Amino acid sequence: MLIYEYLPNKSLDFFIFDETKRAVLSWNKRLMIIEAIAQGLLYLHKHSRLRVIHRDVKASNILLDSEMNPKISDFGLAKMFSSNDTEGNTKRVVGTYGYMAPEYASEGLFSTKSDVFSFGVLILEIIIGKRNSGFHQYEDFLNLLGYAWQLWREGRWLQLVDASLVAECCHTLEMMRCINIALLCVQENAADRPTMSDVVAMLSSESMTLSEPKHPAYFHARVAKEEASTAEEACSANNVTISSPRGR
Repeated sequence: MLIYEYLPNKSLDFFIFDETKRAVLSWNKRLMIIEAIAQGLLYLHKHSRLRVIHRDVKASNILLDSEMNPKISDFGLAKMFSSNDTEGNTKRVVGTYGYMAPEYASEGLFSTKSDVFSFGVLILEIIIGKRNSGFHQYEDFLNLLGYAWQLWREGRWLQLVDASLVAECCHTLEMMRCINIALLCVQENAADRPTMSDVVAMLSSESMTLSEPKHPAYFHARVAKEEASTAEEACSANNVTISSPRGR
């Protein structure tokens, strides 16, 4: 018999993607969730007896207890390595579209940096309250990453923040740092992404200088609004096929 902790608040996606429910998540609560997930991934990548690459970090796999403390769940796709190994490859790509790092989606290469990429997407979703894959919501961008990068580059990052958080103006610097960290996590080249050790350090120190992010993966994917429905997308929770859309 298996006994699990009872987690009454379902999963993170139940809150952040619902306009009414996400209003109960103040900035302090969202920041706590971000920091706790980061600590959990750091444990899997560095402090566990075996190094664990989750491969499916996403909002629906973050369960919440009665105090809204997050728990990383669903290790069905996880890979375990000895402490000296940090990457692997596969011919069968599994995971969830919108969270997968580009090198994994296109070549089957995965590493701790793949989880870092997924975590970066998750940070943006927590702050913005929108799904990365809901491209029709972001003007002519195919995903949240492209939209976030555009506003960041133009100095309009505050427009990304969920409307229910805008009134919490005393936390704008923390919000900006978290968006900066998220964009660093979703860099196209895995070598340019921070480790989870780096991420935890950046989240825990307001005085730590952050690097300026380069363009994220998939940022260039745009379609004309009237042609958005022609973008090819085929995916499932276990097997994923991706057709890279090109601008018209």
